Amino acid sequence: MSAQPKLASDIVGLAHQVDPLSRRGFFMTATAATAAGYTLAAGPVRADAIKTDTTGITAGDAKVKVSDGEMPVYFARPANVANPPVILVAMEIFGLHEYIKDVTRRLAKLGALAVAPDYYFRKGEDLTKITEIPKLMPIVNTKPDAELLADLDATVAWAKQQGGNTDKLGIMGYCRGGRTVWVYSAHNPNLKAGVSFYGSLVDPDAQKAIWPKSPSELAGDIKEPVLGLYGEADQGIPVAQVEAMKAALAAAHKTAEFKIYPGAPHGFHADYRPSYRKEAADDAWAQLQAWFKKYGVLS
Repeated sequence: MSAQPKLASDIVGLAHQVDPLSRRGFFMTATAATAAGYTLAAGPVRADAIKTDTTGITAGDAKVKVSDGEMPVYFARPANVANPPVILVAMEIFGLHEYIKDVTRRLAKLGALAVAPDYYFRKGEDLTKITEIPKLMPIVNTKPDAELLADLDATVAWAKQQGGNTDKLGIMGYCRGGRTVWVYSAHNPNLKAGVSFYGSLVDPDAQKAIWPKSPSELAGDIKEPVLGLYGEADQGIPVAQVEAMKAALAAAHKTAEFKIYPGAPHGFHADYRPSYRKEAADDAWAQLQAWFKKYGVLS
């Protein structure tokens, strides 16, 4: 029997992406990727990755108090704006690197106090410096959902202390962070909306001890509208799983929508990786904005 089905579906999706050596426009050395602030494990970085400046926004690092220490976060917010809405940014497995920070700045440009928590900090390693996905897996696959949810709750509390309007609270995330969107949407009744980019829907059985329920098993517990954005060519998340999740949410009378992008692989929004598909990524970002506006997160 193949070992592949035992892997988390986001890992499977990452393993089947386009060979970066077959495409142009990459930083081909680890030194260049490190200097630019990107993760190393995801491979060479596209030279034309999107760069969002800080004009009109305030951005930087901070610490959030959690039960057993202080969790690093990266935040961005519109300058001189009181009580902005709050959007949590749930990262991929690669740590708090430049792409996630850039997305946080993009959300600030839309008027939100966006916060990306580094909830793997307890492991004592900088995930962005790890060069191989197999070395990441023992770190990210041992993060219990109970601890993850508590970390996100602490991030929300911190954002409120900073003047954020948590009555207009949203969450978005990519890959493993997309799974986090589904799980947190079943946990926090105060969320207004969530957007999951290619988030895992079915977890490996081996993870049950620390991930008690997969997103598909939580369909009946989802508490706010969630938009799911998936790639038709994602090798880790089959379209059939997406359709099953859609059906489960409909049967539970939950508000959710899905868009599946033809030919798009896992990571199609990740503009720093060869999986990037500009047309799908641009449309997905527009869908995110419309969703958050429709459900009262963004104005």
